[in-house]
Amino acid sequence: MTDKHLSTQFDAELSGISTRVLEMGGLVESQVAQAIEALGSFSGEIATHVLKQEEVVNTMEVEIDRDLSTIIARRQPTARDLRLLIAVSKTIANLERVGDEAARIARTVQRLINTGVSSRLRLPMSDLSYEAELAIASLRKALDAFARLDVDRALEVLKQDDQIDKEFDGLMRKLITYMMEDPRTISSSIDIVFVAKAIERVGDHAKNLAEVIIYVVKGTDVRHNTPDAVEHMVR
Repeated sequence: MTDKHLSTQFDAELSGISTRVLEMGGLVESQVAQAIEALGSFSGEIATHVLKQEEVVNTMEVEIDRDLSTIIARRQPTARDLRLLIAVSKTIANLERVGDEAARIARTVQRLINTGVSSRLRLPMSDLSYEAELAIASLRKALDAFARLDVDRALEVLKQDDQIDKEFDGLMRKLITYMMEDPRTISSSIDIVFVAKAIERVGDHAKNLAEVIIYVVKGTDVRHNTPDAVEHMVR
């Protein structure tokens, strides 16, 4: 078998895995959006659907990871290709954790419904929805950067993370005010704190994906640096 044929096969395998990663990304993106919808409408049905999707996401992670191990063992990829395969492994791990955060929100919705507080719960829903929109947009942008191996797009994700953090901080102040005004809301407000934190973590995982993409393209580990420092490092 010629080297060219081997290279073509390897490229096809990489392309196939990348497609499945993007499918997984689309699924967890939908999970987060549906989890927030379940909270806004107190829909146990939607929450249950989100939890069922978690099983699919977990299966996808295991299958892609298994195929990655097979490719690495069989192809013995060169440095840049190996970086890409490692990046895919890190990417699916982060996507699986995004699915975990969506499931956490869905379980919170179920708990609020089951305890009967949902009908009288005071929710900062517009704030939660906006934080979720920012986090989902960052995730979508990170997946787009992954598909194109686009460093500029990845840098945009890093810069947007601060905005998500600010929204989370604002939500915390609002929820603390609710609890101070009416101590009876403390238990349910704490549940919403965990929802807001879950959304903030989705943004963190999008940021992780962006850092992985920069590592693939530039060969530079940019973790634990500010967005401005990262931009200076890769230019």
